[in-house]
Amino acid sequence: MHEAIRMHTETERCLRAVQSKDARFDGWFFTAVRTTGIYCRPSCPVVAPKPQNMTFLPSAAACQQAGYRACKRCRPDATPGSPEWNHRADLVARAMRLIGDGVVDREGVPGLATRLGYSARQVERQLLAELGAGPLALARSQRAQTARLLIETTALPMADIAFAAGFSSIRTFNETVREVFALTPGELRTRASGRRTEAAPGVLSLRLPFRKPLNPDNLFGHLVATAVPGVEEWRDGAYRRTLRLPYGHGVVALTPEPDHIACRLALTDQRDLTVAISRCRRMLDLDADPVAVDAQLSTDDLLAPLVAKAPGRRVPRTVDEAEFAVRAVLGQQVSTAAARTHAGRLVEAHGERIDDPEGGLTHLFPDPATLAGLDPETLAMPRTRRATLMNLVGQLADGSLQLGVESDWNEARARLAGLPGFGPWTIEVIAMRALGDPDAFLPGDLGVRKAAEALGLPSTPAALTARAAAWQPWRAYAVQHLWATDDHPINFLPV
Repeated sequence: MHEAIRMHTETERCLRAVQSKDARFDGWFFTAVRTTGIYCRPSCPVVAPKPQNMTFLPSAAACQQAGYRACKRCRPDATPGSPEWNHRADLVARAMRLIGDGVVDREGVPGLATRLGYSARQVERQLLAELGAGPLALARSQRAQTARLLIETTALPMADIAFAAGFSSIRTFNETVREVFALTPGELRTRASGRRTEAAPGVLSLRLPFRKPLNPDNLFGHLVATAVPGVEEWRDGAYRRTLRLPYGHGVVALTPEPDHIACRLALTDQRDLTVAISRCRRMLDLDADPVAVDAQLSTDDLLAPLVAKAPGRRVPRTVDEAEFAVRAVLGQQVSTAAARTHAGRLVEAHGERIDDPEGGLTHLFPDPATLAGLDPETLAMPRTRRATLMNLVGQLADGSLQLGVESDWNEARARLAGLPGFGPWTIEVIAMRALGDPDAFLPGDLGVRKAAEALGLPSTPAALTARAAAWQPWRAYAVQHLWATDDHPINFLPV
């Protein structure tokens, strides 16, 4: 049985978290107060209700289904997501990642079920059992959260907000906002007038919450050091990149702040807002539970000093799994600089051009269908790597290889292993950064082996893998700590 299932049913544990206002549990469960009809996050600053008046539910959607309204003080809908959905690969976790990526709004419950390979009834039953709400209610809760974000942080007309948040009509938008927040959209905007930040026309400024601690050095350092020219850049203290989205494209700027990530988004279609936020959160690993990760890794006496020195390391991931897989192949057996050069040439020749008034971004990374249609002879790389790349993009383009948020991690590994040119390093780096498996491990990586030897850990892949069994299920985070023992640019926040 998963931790998330147990958490909201363990009354004493939930009570302690609420009474101590422990923010680590925000997003793990929600407190519904029978006497007020309000639900809160565990860290809500108001005086804790009497224990007999509290009930604990596993999701905001379950609270809303039970008739509870969101607390106006602690804003429980604005918590980080449950860490469960990013470290599990079962049906419920994969469904939640897809719902976060807007699949229910775009394709309905049948589309969600098809992507997961189950019947709609099976998906509904599993989500109800674990989260107390089905896919439609979970998607509705997400739409309400997106609507609130737009109401409070932008000057967009309400009709545009309803459209951008995924509502089918203004009436449904108004009814949902009143039901969930006990305020009309206009009242929400009035209350939030002091929180709105000035932004250029068409640009949304948001705050992305996370569980503390968060160490930004390797997280942003890795993204910037490997940035593909034209697609990514570091400018004015922010990591910026282009986004290929379901309805259009966008440009995002992400700036690390002490208690949040500042996010500036420019979208060609506002309906992509929820998806863009979800993908940026996933790239920055913002829904992780760093306390649990660090506690497990600290049980190893040789890793413990690294964790103590830099608590809250995250695993840098990606906003586009197919893009990352292509880049992993381009980076085989070459330096970081050479990999960037190869990717930059591919982008310049075959990427879609975009405008970026606020910076120097020029292209979207070419999608698999575009790359699959290329003449391989035009690619300036060794013949074997050219064949590896064309095999990969061909399978991505025709759908026979799935690397999206719905992927079964082990099945994806097996499919990759069946492609020529895919060895353990390439497969595991894709598992770590594209698939998002927190237990992906690279025992044969040169940097990992050098760090292990310097620390007194076994340095041969087999022996290191045996030692790393104690780090499960967080070996991808251990890799970040091992890489950080080097002075490579990926480990430092740019200045």
